[in-house]
Amino acid sequence: MKTKVIVVIGPTAVGKTALGIDLAQRYNGEIISGDSQQVYRKLDIGTAKASPEEQAVAVHHLIDVRDVNEGYSAYEFVAEARSLIADITSRGKLPIIVGGTGLYIQSLLEGYHLGGQVDQEQVLAYRAELDCLSDEVLETMAEQAGLMFEGNSRRRLIRGLELKKFGKNLENTESEYEPLYICLTDDRQVLYDRINQRVDKMMVAGLLDEVSWLYQEHPEAQAAMGIGYKEFFPYLAGQISLEEAVDKVKQNSRRFAKRQLTWFRNRMQVTFYSVGEPDYKLQIFTAVEEFLND
Repeated sequence: MKTKVIVVIGPTAVGKTALGIDLAQRYNGEIISGDSQQVYRKLDIGTAKASPEEQAVAVHHLIDVRDVNEGYSAYEFVAEARSLIADITSRGKLPIIVGGTGLYIQSLLEGYHLGGQVDQEQVLAYRAELDCLSDEVLETMAEQAGLMFEGNSRRRLIRGLELKKFGKNLENTESEYEPLYICLTDDRQVLYDRINQRVDKMMVAGLLDEVSWLYQEHPEAQAAMGIGYKEFFPYLAGQISLEEAVDKVKQNSRRFAKRQLTWFRNRMQVTFYSVGEPDYKLQIFTAVEEFLND
């Protein structure tokens, strides 16, 4: 029997953290963060981590599990999340994945069983590389590799190319998880306004101090490349004004939100819930209860 997993996804600043906590409290769950930046210790404000108060009311995993000078990959996320799901369910609790890093979540829930004979980092690196390509380029590559699919869905093309490249070492087995995807969305302008306001609140909360520490101690780290950090580096180097840096964070965050929504719409089969609808939580709770009782 497949393991049931609730998955709360959506663009930045849409309200995933609060909904995840609601679900964990209501359905005896524990939260696994599906966010590539929240793994880093000391990066609390710019990554919009659940506050200590929020973490006190619902158990959170995969937050603060790496130092900022360490890397973190989709493969590490998959391995650690799988282990956590097994542990959470063994204690009779419900695993709830909350985050916006589409590649990580998709790799966990819809990926292959990666055989022991293959370099798993290599497979996920190749997947990320393919993912940057347009549908047209992928179709051309598939044709050249002699792959033919009905409908040529993007997901199938990528899987086919992976199987072609890594051959027998990849088993295209069914996932052991049964996910219920809850994708939050909102009117675009409302979401963009919320993103802008959140960046302003982050500044008041001390984001610049957090960035300054990172800039002085670990400017070359993978963690420093995240939105909300890298935009301030030119300001700290005396090249642009603080106002310009803040505007750049807002702009990049809005663009990122747009990319996230495109990803979830095109690459994962999800149900969208608009947080602007007065009864959206009721709709979600009904869907969760039907899923759990099925």
